[in-house]
Amino acid sequence: MNLIKKQMKFLLIAFIASFSAMSCQDKYPDLPDGLYAEFKTNKGTMVAKLFYDKVPVTVANFVGLAEGTHPKLADSLKGKPFYNGITFHRVMDKFMIQGGDPTGTGMGSAGFKFYSEFDTSLSHDKAGILSMANSGGLNTNGSQFFITEVPKTNLDAFYADGSFKNCNMPRTSCHAVFGELVKGIEVQDTISNVKTVQTKPVDPVIIEELNIIRKGADAKAFDAAKVFTEKEPLLPQRLEEQQAAMQEKIKEQAKIAGKAFIEKNKDMEGEVIESPTGLVMILNKAKDGVTPKSTDNVLIQSTGYFENGNLFYTTDTEVAKATNTYNEQADKAGAYEPFPMIYNESATLVPGFREAMLKMNIGDKARIFVPSYLGYGPNGRAPRIPPNANLVFDLEIVGIK
Repeated sequence: MNLIKKQMKFLLIAFIASFSAMSCQDKYPDLPDGLYAEFKTNKGTMVAKLFYDKVPVTVANFVGLAEGTHPKLADSLKGKPFYNGITFHRVMDKFMIQGGDPTGTGMGSAGFKFYSEFDTSLSHDKAGILSMANSGGLNTNGSQFFITEVPKTNLDAFYADGSFKNCNMPRTSCHAVFGELVKGIEVQDTISNVKTVQTKPVDPVIIEELNIIRKGADAKAFDAAKVFTEKEPLLPQRLEEQQAAMQEKIKEQAKIAGKAFIEKNKDMEGEVIESPTGLVMILNKAKDGVTPKSTDNVLIQSTGYFENGNLFYTTDTEVAKATNTYNEQADKAGAYEPFPMIYNESATLVPGFREAMLKMNIGDKARIFVPSYLGYGPNGRAPRIPPNANLVFDLEIVGIK
């Protein structure tokens, strides 16, 4: 008899749980098939679509925490909805709201960290973007997340051209987008406007429930624990492959830009040299020019332009005056003088500039196209050179120091 009662009780609990889950799935009949997160807060309800097809590991982390099935959770936390009862501990108007810390201090986590996962089609380019908070670098994601109030593309792990930042550099923002609000954007706005003291709400903004909604066969088949276990270890390799693919794309684009450079300067006197490295030169050789020794320090006159023709640097006084960039104080400090440089591979120049210099003799002049990857690369050189900028230089070796 007791066995029958226990079985009936188990069936009743299972039925209630199943009915509750079905009710949750049917709560938003207007939403198309997909995986969603319902944030029930004391300020209202928000619903976010989760991009499990593009960033499956990041979504699996979030879903696994929300449902208590995450494989890295401590035994004491398994089977419990991790986010229920947690606050939005950091709120910044015209920026974002941040939650996911069980301590409410910004220092807490679920007890583990995992590697970043990015998709260049997902950007912080609008309000309502759901993204991972981290403490810097590629391997500091955990349970904390944020939702944007306004576009903040500077938080992306990549630049506008799709090339990746060096996310392990200090003070470099690289956050992984994994969803966006499809309902309740006004709730996000309400939360972002609550009274705060040093970004912490005076009156707690609480996630009362965070429910995962599965609509359609694909979403229902999404096994968060399995996805995280199988795919999370592969994330460093995935990022390397993404970066390599983008570098190949940049090189292909640079080839096109190099051809355009030749066409633009087709009337310029000199030999056109297209190096296998991607450097393009129009070299005007001096008559009886002397080749420097590898121990010589040559004197270089140089002017640098962006592809659009805008000047960013010159050692030539006349060029500076002609472009209205002349600075008298800089002139007195010696800025408009040829600079010395050792004539060998140890020269402290960007690779494209160095390669061009070593093809030149005393008195030679050249206009060169330096593709970004032979220049300042994905990091650029603040404040003048933006990331992944192709550059054009006019060079002349005027003598030996």
